[in-house]
Amino acid sequence: MTIKRSREQRTVKCLLHRVADIPGGVGVAVANLGGGVLYEGTPLGKGAGDLYEVCKTAKVLTKAEASATTYEVAKGHHFKVGDRFATADCNGQEIASIDRTDAAKDIITVKTSLGKVVAAGTCAFESKGADTKLKVTPIAVAGADEEVNPGDNLFVSAWVVAVVREANAPAANDAIKSALKCVAYV
Repeated sequence: MTIKRSREQRTVKCLLHRVADIPGGVGVAVANLGGGVLYEGTPLGKGAGDLYEVCKTAKVLTKAEASATTYEVAKGHHFKVGDRFATADCNGQEIASIDRTDAAKDIITVKTSLGKVVAAGTCAFESKGADTKLKVTPIAVAGADEEVNPGDNLFVSAWVVAVVREANAPAANDAIKSALKCVAYV
C-alpha cells in the first residue's frame, strides 16, 4: 500500500455531459507524455497494443511571424523534445527545446521555422512527420484529471459520446473535432 500526501487543487471541469464511455476505461501510454497531468477532455486515440495515446495539442498564446522558431504556448500540453510541432497550415517541425520555467506559459523552440504566420489562439498539434496530419487520431476524450507518473500505469475513463466546454478543455482544432464524431464542443 502506498500513501501519498499532496495538496488538492480546484479542478476546472470541461465535460458538461457524459453519455457513453469505453467500459472499464483505458490504459494510456505515459512514456511519450511531457506533462505532469492528463487533463479532463484530452483527446485520446488507439495506440500500439491495447494502450491509448494522447493526441498532443497546445494553444499558441502570442502571434509568431513566419520566420519565428519560438512559440509561446499555454501550460498543460504534453509535447517533448523530438516531437513534431505543427498547425493546420504549417508542416510539422521537430522540437529542439522546451522552456518550462515561466509559471504562465511554455516556450517551444523548433529546429526550423514553420514558415507561416501563426496567430494567437491557434491550436498546435503533434504531426506524423513534416506534414499537417495528426500523429494520433482521437476516438475519445479523457473523463478526469489524472496525475502522470513516469513508469506507472495510467488508467482513465474514456468518453466517446460527450459534450465538452471548449473554453475549459485542452486545445482542439477542426481535424480533432471531426475525428471525435460524437463529442460536441460548445
